[in-house]
Amino acid sequence: MRDFLTGRAKALKPSGIRKYFDIVETLPDAISLGVGEPDFVTPWDIRSAGIRSLQKGYTSYTGNRGLYELRELISRYLSERFGAQYAPDEIIVTVGASEGIDLALRTTCEAGDEVLMPDPAYVSYAPIVSLCGGVPVPVRCSAENGFILTPEALEEAVTPRTKSVILAYPNNPTGGIMTREQLEKILPVLKKHDLLVISDEIYAELTYGGQHCSVASLEDMKERTVLLSGFSKAFAMTGWRIGYACAPKALDAAMLKVHQYTMLCAPRIAQHAAVAALTGGFSDGFASVAKMREEYDRRRRFLVGAFNAMGLSCFEPRGAFYAFPSVQATGLTGEQFAERLLKEEQVAVVPGDAFGTCGRYHVRCSYATGMDELKEAAERIARFVEKLRKNA
Repeated sequence: MRDFLTGRAKALKPSGIRKYFDIVETLPDAISLGVGEPDFVTPWDIRSAGIRSLQKGYTSYTGNRGLYELRELISRYLSERFGAQYAPDEIIVTVGASEGIDLALRTTCEAGDEVLMPDPAYVSYAPIVSLCGGVPVPVRCSAENGFILTPEALEEAVTPRTKSVILAYPNNPTGGIMTREQLEKILPVLKKHDLLVISDEIYAELTYGGQHCSVASLEDMKERTVLLSGFSKAFAMTGWRIGYACAPKALDAAMLKVHQYTMLCAPRIAQHAAVAALTGGFSDGFASVAKMREEYDRRRRFLVGAFNAMGLSCFEPRGAFYAFPSVQATGLTGEQFAERLLKEEQVAVVPGDAFGTCGRYHVRCSYATGMDELKEAAERIARFVEKLRKNA
């Protein structure tokens, strides 16, 4: 029988995140700081809306773009919270922000096109670019500059084949953010080289000590930006799989066609739940979102302090719910550290190089878990680090 697999499928590597958590499932006493999964249950008013939708028999397809009521609310939400102006007919409700990433790249990336992205960054970007036949180009980011994309680094990375830039802020895995002033500094580079921006803003509500700035809200940027976001992180709705994509007219039309032929539409029940999330948010000033953010902030400060106290230098994340400490002082790479930590202390973290070569001597630790587990995990990690020092 012939080999039916494509070269691209063969070349695709498994996610660098998952293998550790397959092991975790076999260890009853293990603590996982790995998957970016809020430990909060979806708020009851949102769950109740999903239940009512099912009880009323709302089990059919919606239009390809999604419920008009939901798109109206997303339009208002983006305008009032982040200053990004999109009409309901410029919004596609997607199956999570992940589908939005796929749609944006599948409709803009051709064979040989180069796509710039922060290094480190979310694990899915580079593989999807490669599946589209494009060339992912990591742009080095460092703790010293806050893990941001600088205009100098972008300029250096641009070639005649560069077509787009993925902005991923607040950033997974580093927790870095880009302020309005920092974003404005890269605009001349983007415009000079006529680059498209694919802006993944899924962690927008999880910004500490300030307000998230959407690149689509900046002057002349809406027409060269695809804005992607969703409900998973801010509303603790990961399993509902509801996101959205906003794009310029021509790109929007192409993305909608691909969406029609692949996903068709997002689940109706989950769309009704998302309506409740935004309706309730507007009525209470997004108090439930703020409450979760405050709890994440408390955990953030604890975990960063714990890492620094044990001698693992840790950049202070200003967004998302991840810490990205350096383990170089132990003499181990991030992968070696993660493997031994899981084996010897049963704490699961993710090697930093799963997110790019710049993460080689880092590990990613999610603080989207309870404080009791975080404290126990910190004690185990400190014990492990001390043992490494004694045996050095």
